[in-house]
Amino acid sequence: MPTRTIEQIQVDGQRVLVRVDFNVPMHDGAITDDRRIRSAVPTVNSILDRGGSVVLMSHMGRPKGVGYEAQYSLEHVATRLSELLNRPVEFPSKDCVDSAAADAVSALQPGGVLLLENLRFHKAEKSGDAQFAGLLAAYGDAYVNDAFGTCHRAHASMVAVPQAMGGKPKVAGLLVEREIAFLSEAVESPAQPMVVILGGAKVSTKIGAIEHLLPKCSAMLIGGAMAYTFMRAQGLSTGTSMVEEEHVPTAERALAAAKDAGVDLLLPIDHMIADAFEMGTPTRAVDTIPDDAVAVDIGPKSAELYAARVEGAKSVLWNGPMGVFEWTGADGGTRAVAQALAKATQAGATTIVGGGDSAAALDAMGLATDMSHVSTGGGASVEMLEGKRFEAIDVLDRASISERQPG
Repeated sequence: MPTRTIEQIQVDGQRVLVRVDFNVPMHDGAITDDRRIRSAVPTVNSILDRGGSVVLMSHMGRPKGVGYEAQYSLEHVATRLSELLNRPVEFPSKDCVDSAAADAVSALQPGGVLLLENLRFHKAEKSGDAQFAGLLAAYGDAYVNDAFGTCHRAHASMVAVPQAMGGKPKVAGLLVEREIAFLSEAVESPAQPMVVILGGAKVSTKIGAIEHLLPKCSAMLIGGAMAYTFMRAQGLSTGTSMVEEEHVPTAERALAAAKDAGVDLLLPIDHMIADAFEMGTPTRAVDTIPDDAVAVDIGPKSAELYAARVEGAKSVLWNGPMGVFEWTGADGGTRAVAQALAKATQAGATTIVGGGDSAAALDAMGLATDMSHVSTGGGASVEMLEGKRFEAIDVLDRASISERQPG
């Protein structure tokens, strides 16, 4: 049954507690990628436009959990969010549950926005502590989960807080609603033919997704360092490229499963190699990886082959870059795949890109807006593609029959 959403509840005069994912990258005190902040704006505006006030809570980084740490403060996020919303965002305290925070929440008026300090300054957040959750739950007349990137974690703000809300509304935000629609519902019944493209470093982190997606697709294209574990399973040369030796049997099973399912599982037919795995080392294309070289990207023939398989697909799912896309000379495969997906989107295909490095690559190439959906989740995206259930979603209210009717 579909999850109830923020737009299906009344918020006029209500104080709405929203769990967002503002775990954004920082460098020298500056936000280097504000995608996750921007992604929360539609839910915040939905509440404000209908007469509610908003109390936002999030984590950032990996603080020790014993109190305030300046490098993990959300204060810079409050400033950026204020710019995006074009209204003040209160940031009342260095502690999310002290008296200053509680007093500011109590004084919040309709149209007001407040951001609490980093939840993970308390160990109780990660442990799921009920007492800590109760303090947070008291801040809201309704609870919204709009933190897809953390939905695979059963932390206090994700599970214990909505549980502590009792009979108050507990719903999904617009971002989480969209993520579920694309990463779960659309993948369960994809338009055919469907092509799945998987990259990144490790087979071990993607095997669940491979097993879940194989029966749903017509072709699976493998790139990134994980391709070399598959190549080792086929007895092919991998040089000094990264291979998960303990997962060579895993790759063998996946290859056999693809054959049994009648799915084309494609591996690179050529490679961009370097003499050392160091940025700036010259790269060159080869069909066979020499024993003393490291592969850093799929080669141009592979890029052309993969792009051709995407053409004509009705659904395309991509998770993980094809190579070390941050390096000049090792970014061609990822760029070719991104451009192929952009063309597929224009042709009417549904194109879904998992979060993390794939999303970062699209941003760097200016192609993120050319996809049907780019996930804000990293690990959460992968786990949803594995077909896993999330307690943080299951704890939310289910939509009634009337709420599920269009119009």
